[in-house]
Amino acid sequence: MNLKINNRFSSELLADTNESNTIRQVQKACFSYVNPKNPSNPELIHYSEEVLKLLGISKEEAQSAEFTNVFSGKELLPNSRPYSMSYAGHQFGNWAGQLGDGRAIILAEIEHQKQVYTLQLKGAGMTPYSRNADGLAVLRSSIREHLCSEAMFHLGVPTTRSLSLILSGDMVLRDVMYNGNPDYEKGAIVCRVAPSFIRFGNFELFSSQNDLKTLKLLTDFTIKYYCPEIKGNPKEKYIQFFQAVANKTREMIVHWQRVGFVHGVMNTDNMSILGLTIDYGPYGWLEDYNPNWTPNTTDRQNRRYRFGNQAEIGLWNLYQLANALYPLIEEAAPLESILENYKSLYETDYLNMMQNKLGLFTKEENDNQLIHILTENLQLIETDMTIFFRKLSKIKKEESVENAFSQIYESFYKAEAVTDQLKDSWLYWFTQYLNRLQLETTNNNDRKTAMDSVNPKYVLRNYMASLAIEAADKKDYSLIDELHQLLKKPYQEQPEMEKWFAKRPDWARDKIGSSMLSCSS
Repeated sequence: MNLKINNRFSSELLADTNESNTIRQVQKACFSYVNPKNPSNPELIHYSEEVLKLLGISKEEAQSAEFTNVFSGKELLPNSRPYSMSYAGHQFGNWAGQLGDGRAIILAEIEHQKQVYTLQLKGAGMTPYSRNADGLAVLRSSIREHLCSEAMFHLGVPTTRSLSLILSGDMVLRDVMYNGNPDYEKGAIVCRVAPSFIRFGNFELFSSQNDLKTLKLLTDFTIKYYCPEIKGNPKEKYIQFFQAVANKTREMIVHWQRVGFVHGVMNTDNMSILGLTIDYGPYGWLEDYNPNWTPNTTDRQNRRYRFGNQAEIGLWNLYQLANALYPLIEEAAPLESILENYKSLYETDYLNMMQNKLGLFTKEENDNQLIHILTENLQLIETDMTIFFRKLSKIKKEESVENAFSQIYESFYKAEAVTDQLKDSWLYWFTQYLNRLQLETTNNNDRKTAMDSVNPKYVLRNYMASLAIEAADKKDYSLIDELHQLLKKPYQEQPEMEKWFAKRPDWARDKIGSSMLSCSS
């Protein structure tokens, strides 16, 4: 492989002067040099052809021993020097202090076709930021990250990408549910790809240490390479930068709500400065439409990161970033203005997104009420969100109310539990919806096409990932590729894949890995 190294981050920002790989507090440094752990017997399981192309790597190169060795951490790229980033963060609303890349090591930044990409190995061993952990990852969590990164990209959701999934050949001890029952699992490494992995927590770290020199250096660097359109004096640039981050964060969360994705761990150290979905741990998709659902066992009691609270948490996290940037600006008013506008901008974006999901393109005043009644109805009985919205596009303007209701009947998990009262609630909504469709000038076919372009038919439901994990544990990797191929075209019908357009099976309702997941997932 002939990759062009362009290490902007490590060449322009401050390195940790202590080069020992020992767990410690790091001061006045954006990163620490560290080499990946040498895996005993790396084996390539899967790679993304699209990400190969992004990086200028051929399929022939991807099937070579060199590719497997480099992207498992066994060999280093020529002229590269791996490192882990230093950052802090708020976890579940509490200040956690220094965190950093505890199980992630950046191999290099590379340049291809005038674009720079950061190549990061997740699960490649201990770093100075590993705290009490080993820096490794297991096959189970690595499959979930590899599949979901690519699935989100093809859904049109801003995300980091995944190049490869490689077994390390080593066993890793994990307590899946943190209940005192650890067991050995197969180790694995994912190569994650993004323009940058800079997070809110990078800025929080230096602000908390009162290291304004490094804070300014990092902020200037981030603006220079990731917001080059920002101009003006330093103070104006920092305000514009915060506005750009707020916009990107809001847009990302609207996409999450559109497809029913729940991140599960929206700590500030898991928030990308570029508005990318980052750090796939205990994520999930809504099966039944339940705004109170979170996939994270650690969050089971308070449900801080539940589906219906993601926009609020995005704002809370932006407050923490504003606090971190404040010493560079020394004026609260412009930051407060951006934060205050976030909520109204989000409400506008959310309304527009829901109107598109419903095929309402003329934008009427009462649409908010129609959407409110719908989301209330979706919670009256277990209703599959993905199936409901996909089926809705089949309804024609001239449909009778009864026929319209029958179109979405399949989305109910327990159809036999539909009472007359519940049916009346739905018939009322469909009466309003069909009346509203009369105001649309778009014909039925065009409206269906538009709705199907924002309402996916296929998403990576947790039980699907669970099946792929179980098969892979028996050295059968075919389901990983089948799901990878399926999720490259989530909005297309794919009749040969119809079995995946189905409600969550009963066995997956409460099964570990298919319902709730821990932070080690």
